[in-house]
Amino acid sequence: MLSADMQSPAAVIFDCDGVLVDSEILAIEVEIALLAEYGLTYAPADYHHRFLGLNDAAYQAALDLDARDRTGRPLAADFLHRAHTQRWDACQTRLVEVPGCAAAVSALGLPKAVASSSGADFLREKLRLTGLLAAFDPHVYSADLVERAKPHPDIFLHAAHRLDIDPARCLAIEDSVNGVRAALAAGMTVWGFSGGGHVDAHGAARLAEAGAHEVVETWAEAAQRFAGF
Repeated sequence: MLSADMQSPAAVIFDCDGVLVDSEILAIEVEIALLAEYGLTYAPADYHHRFLGLNDAAYQAALDLDARDRTGRPLAADFLHRAHTQRWDACQTRLVEVPGCAAAVSALGLPKAVASSSGADFLREKLRLTGLLAAFDPHVYSADLVERAKPHPDIFLHAAHRLDIDPARCLAIEDSVNGVRAALAAGMTVWGFSGGGHVDAHGAARLAEAGAHEVVETWAEAAQRFAGF
């Protein structure tokens, strides 16, 4: 459903990782293995809940606090560079769209944008690799463009502004708790999306608990709902 005061959205704003492209499952695999080398171990579900949707600065700051607490040392200075390199390599060879995404997006007749925590260059490369860039260009927006990253609303507000559409008339689609909170703070209707390869059995419930107006499980389901807009 949509929020009570919006019968139909005027635009749809999509997160990228885990929504459009199935990159989160690759990132979690790479990052958990790498962090273990630094003495930081995480259960995948806890890692997902805490860190997905954060930009690099917020992610690094949170890990640094964990490192100081658990190991008595700051996070290694080379961690983020190594993580970026390994994520890049994994995406170059293994990245795919979330199943059904391209068909659903191409059928959507409304203005649309991407609002992501990824760095600008990596964001565009992931969309290019999966053949999705042309569907959104030039409305591809990275948290690099704003002062505060998710769970703050800045990137969603920026995307709505660039589309020239009132945020209250936008539908946001997000796979992370941090992303849901950001879109809600922007005043948008929010659909949680639980169709990414990284989402566990409790993922949909976490999105609903974070305040998503509805949780959509597949792109086929989303496409059916798009047809009613």
